[in-house]
Amino acid sequence: MGCKSYYVYLMTNRWKNVLYTGVTNSLERRVWEHKNGVCQGFTKQYNCDRLMYFEEFGEIDPAIDREKQIKGWSRAKKDALVARQNPEWTDLAADWYSSGDPSLRSG
Repeated sequence: MGCKSYYVYLMTNRWKNVLYTGVTNSLERRVWEHKNGVCQGFTKQYNCDRLMYFEEFGEIDPAIDREKQIKGWSRAKKDALVARQNPEWTDLAADWYSSGDPSLRSG
């Protein structure tokens, strides 16, 4: 077994009127996809391009369980979760990308 990580994350848009909850094995790649409109569906429709919250897991099953748990919560409970880690609701990935697709970078 390797040291793979899995992430549960919440994205929003500039108006903070929606929250998207997802799970991924590459947070940097997945956030880049959201920021660049690569993902069809809800996040593209609502311009969810700002990372508000994330948790890291060592195995996929607990990550999926947590994603499902959060998705079942009320908006108020999700807001409180974000506020504990990110009280200013700033984009946690605002300075992650200097240019281009992160999967294409070397090193």
